[in-house]
Amino acid sequence: MPKKFETAPNVALLGPQSNKLFARGRAVFPDGTTRATVERDPTPRYILKGDGAYLIDVDGQRFLDLNNNFTTLIHGHGFLPALDAVARLLRDGTCFSNPTAHEIDLAELLVDRIPAVEQIRFVNTGTEAVTFAIKAARAFTGRPGIAKTEGAYHGSYDWAEADLGGTPATWGPPDAPVAVPAYAGTPASVADEVVILRFNDADGARRRIAAAADRLACILLDPMPSGGGLIPPDPAFIAAVVETAREHGILVVCDEVLNLRQGYRGASARYGIKPDLIAAGKIIGGGFPIGAIGGSRRVMSVFDGSAGRAKVAQAGTFSANPISMVAGRVSMEALTEVAFARLEEMGNRLRAALAAAISRHQAPYVISGAASLFRIHPKQTLPRNYREAYPSPDEAGALKALSRFFRSEGILHHAGTSASLSTAMSDADIAKIADVFERFLATVPASRVGLLRACKDQD
Repeated sequence: MPKKFETAPNVALLGPQSNKLFARGRAVFPDGTTRATVERDPTPRYILKGDGAYLIDVDGQRFLDLNNNFTTLIHGHGFLPALDAVARLLRDGTCFSNPTAHEIDLAELLVDRIPAVEQIRFVNTGTEAVTFAIKAARAFTGRPGIAKTEGAYHGSYDWAEADLGGTPATWGPPDAPVAVPAYAGTPASVADEVVILRFNDADGARRRIAAAADRLACILLDPMPSGGGLIPPDPAFIAAVVETAREHGILVVCDEVLNLRQGYRGASARYGIKPDLIAAGKIIGGGFPIGAIGGSRRVMSVFDGSAGRAKVAQAGTFSANPISMVAGRVSMEALTEVAFARLEEMGNRLRAALAAAISRHQAPYVISGAASLFRIHPKQTLPRNYREAYPSPDEAGALKALSRFFRSEGILHHAGTSASLSTAMSDADIAKIADVFERFLATVPASRVGLLRACKDQD
């Protein structure tokens, strides 16, 4: 292995405590962990605690965190206002079968802030939020099918995850993307009830939505899907989806579980979308489990059981638990328009610095993202959709090499995922990210083959 590619001492290498914990985990979990998204290279790094913008692992190593639990922790780790509020609440009880005032407080904040939301229901995860949004659309329209964009992640509901993880071998022709079941044994009928749209293909969207209109309950749309590459939406594509949906009585469901962090009023408002329903989660829970379905009174009426059984009966033992409600309210109150403006400015500054470094080194990389989100693509040109963003084997090697180099410099940036900023970050943190990326471009071989070989040398 070339000397210039060695990891820094006592920073990137897994310590003995992480290795010991993984050995224990392998005895009780099918693959040693309880989440498919846990990064392992080759084994996971176990965390002892978080501290603002940083993580400390069980071996005492400190890292700037660009993952923030998959964009959830918009205030970073250990946000004191939320922790203090939860600490005061704990002795009063953590969950009840009866409602509390805390759920109304958070609901009022979200209804006041997000233009498309007139009423709301709380659940426990983003997956549940998307699941019940789809069920609401089915109940409202009387139709079973959904449409979604290729490669977008919407949680673990069978229909929402159709085509998730599609590859060149499975995703079908460009004009007719295939809804590939996400796991073995998925009922064949799932694929029959899901129409796949290519992101930013306006003409294709109009054609495919219209062809299946009589069976579509909703179009599930993430305005900037992280799973699709964090690619900016083409206004013509957004218009095509919304206009065709309206023409055929199909509901538009915006999944903002991740992208609500794009602004004070969320991503739909940012991109001029007026959805019928919004699925939210992550940042609205203040670091605790949460999900929410919100929308117009007309559509949300399917959850109304005041006159008998609701068209969609949504419960959940921990739904609207006071801990998540209070932590979420306090965290969202701190996300003022000024706070969002600062996050946006930091994001713009960082993306510009990364792009400038690429230009200086004439390196085969591009940057996507918006607001407090960014993604590094080992591509010559900015992708427009999932297929263009999909990494080749050499590009996947480049992403792993990038992740390893960042880790060697005390930054956690998971390979192949979107990175996020937090309000806990400083100007010095932003400068550090840009500086480390610049040194990566200067140090690591620039060719695809060189990157892949360098990465394989370490495996």
